[in-house]
Amino acid sequence: MMAYMADQITDIADMPRGGPDASWLDRLLETDRLEYLDRDDIDDEVKRGIVTALDRIGTVFHEHDRNAELVLREVADIADPKILELGAGHGALSRKVLEQHPTAHLTVTDINAESVVAMAASDLGDHPRASVGLMDATAIDAPDGAYDLVVFALSFHHLSPAQAAQVLAEGSRVAGRMLVIDLPRMPSLLHIAKLAVMAPLVWWPFAHDGLISSLRSYSPSALRALGAYAGLDVDVSTNPFDRQVLLARRRA
Repeated sequence: MMAYMADQITDIADMPRGGPDASWLDRLLETDRLEYLDRDDIDDEVKRGIVTALDRIGTVFHEHDRNAELVLREVADIADPKILELGAGHGALSRKVLEQHPTAHLTVTDINAESVVAMAASDLGDHPRASVGLMDATAIDAPDGAYDLVVFALSFHHLSPAQAAQVLAEGSRVAGRMLVIDLPRMPSLLHIAKLAVMAPLVWWPFAHDGLISSLRSYSPSALRALGAYAGLDVDVSTNPFDRQVLLARRRA
């Protein structure tokens, strides 16, 4: 099935967010509009407010802890794992992993310079088992096999399909496994209901970006197609009311 999808996608850039087999309705429920976090014309203070809100909500609903559990599960058999986090934003996930694993070494990165400066000025910047830096996830500055695991949490939907396939290829190049944790793509009718609830709140930057994120989220079918296009073996699990998880590995 994965090989079939890879053969059918001659240009990954044209793939719908719902995947190659997306319905006509699902194809209407996507957008090329960028979130405020990805726009150069949005004030940095607005972006900081969104990142802060994401961190607080992740704390209240224990998302950081649950995502850290997924990371730790993947490195449970490695004594001193080297982990690269891409798109770290506020750094909460790496912070939790460092708290819960006494010998893990984290490289904590983001493409946004202000986020990197903020993380470097926090406790992460002084942690003996962490390094913070600027990194483009589509062109990772590291040799093959430099890490045991690459993780990209709650930011994958920011990427276009071409970028997403490149990130999977790069992440699986520098590590044996890449873990992607992201928003689920709901079935179309539930998706419409969700958007209807969110739409009146788009004056709030956090809600604005949440609505755009929902429209840009990938379905399990799309994630499998991206992995196939990148020449990887992928496992995808999803809960339409929670999150979805992709684990990518290089093919033997």
